[in-house]
Amino acid sequence: MYRRIRDLREDRDLTQKQMGEAIDVSQRTYAYYESGQRMVTPQVLCALARFHNTSVDYLLELTDDPRPYPRKR
Repeated sequence: MYRRIRDLREDRDLTQKQMGEAIDVSQRTYAYYESGQRMVTPQVLCALARFHNTSVDYLLELTDDPRPYPRKR
């Protein structure tokens, strides 16, 4: 289960449908990601990190620091 993905979505008061639209996946696919029924692809992880202005490491609970890494120019 990807707890932080769900928590970040709920913090913004977004539905799974709205979140799916924001990252270009269906509501069902997004729900599968949140529940852990489907592995999140690297492309989706990057899209989520960009959307939430955080790092992939934070989404995967590898760090508790939500600040994003500096972006390449």
